[in-house]
Amino acid sequence: MPDCQNVQKNMKQCNCSYEPCPRKGACCECLHFHRQMGELPACYFSDQAERTYDRSIAHFVKLNS
Repeated sequence: MPDCQNVQKNMKQCNCSYEPCPRKGACCECLHFHRQMGELPACYFSDQAERTYDRSIAHFVKLNS
């Protein structure tokens, strides 16, 4: 995991259910990864929506319109 002073603090708020994710708690790394993939990170979705692993912007817009 990347060096991040806030990992433990961030983990208290992270709702990512993808267990092998190496970016959990390292929000800047997570944001960059999902941005490169044309996605949003888990924290933009409800827990139920996050579990679908559909992190697309289209899915986010559909859920929030």
